[in-house]
Amino acid sequence: MLGWSITFAILAVLAGILGFVGLAGVAASVAKVLFALFLVVLVATFVIRAVRGQSVV
Repeated sequence: MLGWSITFAILAVLAGILGFVGLAGVAASVAKVLFALFLVVLVATFVIRAVRGQSVV
């Protein structure tokens, strides 16, 4: 998921440089959503592992 977020962020930067403003905005929005989803899943995984007594690292 983090890989997809980085991919869309790079796509947004490249589209912005080339002048495709609409595509850059959409790609940046998708990247933000995927990164937020990644963070939620990461924190949930840490909490679940901590509750089970497993190492979170």
